[in-house]
Amino acid sequence: MTEQKHIQREGKGTAKLFDERSLANDYATLAPLLKPGMKVLDVGCGTGAISKDIAIMVGESGHVTGIDNTEYFIESGKETYASVKNLELIYSDLFGFEPGEQYDLIVSARVLQWLSNPVEALKKMYSLLKPGGTVSILDYNHEALQWQPQPPVSMQRFYATFLRWRGDAGMNNHIAEDLPDYLKKAGFTNIEEFDADEVYQKGEANFVSKAGIWAKVAQSKQMVEEGYIDDESRLQAIDEYTEWVENEAEQMVMRLKEVRGVKPE
Repeated sequence: MTEQKHIQREGKGTAKLFDERSLANDYATLAPLLKPGMKVLDVGCGTGAISKDIAIMVGESGHVTGIDNTEYFIESGKETYASVKNLELIYSDLFGFEPGEQYDLIVSARVLQWLSNPVEALKKMYSLLKPGGTVSILDYNHEALQWQPQPPVSMQRFYATFLRWRGDAGMNNHIAEDLPDYLKKAGFTNIEEFDADEVYQKGEANFVSKAGIWAKVAQSKQMVEEGYIDDESRLQAIDEYTEWVENEAEQMVMRLKEVRGVKPE
């Protein structure tokens, strides 16, 4: 099963988490690319929180289309961001999306990590770009996650199991490092890399929420149902990690990279 099936179980809670995202906090390296009048496609837009900020940056003469294959997120975003007139949110899978037009810029944040065929996804994005257009992909190296100090053993075991589950499903746990090669395989040139690490420090207003993300991930019983972990171990990881975040955690660093490429003219 993929993240989408996991997300569908999370419903409103996950939609709320997506609504808390912003261009400034969650895709800051993209801002210098955005120009008034641009036509932009956001692949895997969630509820459209970042798409909405992109729409503001490209202005009334520009337009942003966001697509996501979780219908609830799209319906939620249509309601939340109804006032943003140059933003269109569409319930669609990337591979089935046929807009009949091409875009100046295609962006996709934290999405390809969930796919077993990321190069094919990039080839599809290539076909949707205007010649001279740019693709921007933002994604993680989950194998380089750093905690200070180390969290409880129960969470270390859960996280190792999470990575194994992802790997068995064909997902690349260090996709951030492979993105430049993936873009080349898809036909892109002028490839650039930008470090975009998420660093969360004790004392910051959002530290407990952000560092606590792995307790939220463990709320899903998906890995229990698929035989990767027993429920007692899962619940132990949630309880001990939550306490650790609130009392002992000092820092969490999630390795994140933006990689851009250009479709030749």
